[in-house]
Amino acid sequence: MKQVKLPLPKLALIAATRGMVGAGAALLFGNRLSEGRRKAVGWTLFLTGAISTVPLALGIKKQIMG
Repeated sequence: MKQVKLPLPKLALIAATRGMVGAGAALLFGNRLSEGRRKAVGWTLFLTGAISTVPLALGIKKQIMG
């Protein structure tokens, strides 16, 4: 297994994006808010978290590979 040293801010960003994806998914499957608001906020969190994960993952992959 390869080990990668990440600075704390980058690790915090990764954790935050994972949290956004999880919170968005929870809102999409939950029923606490009105349907329109729940879907709007849920999709926004989910997609923002998922899209912001891509550059972070590519940066880590680059660090591992080279």
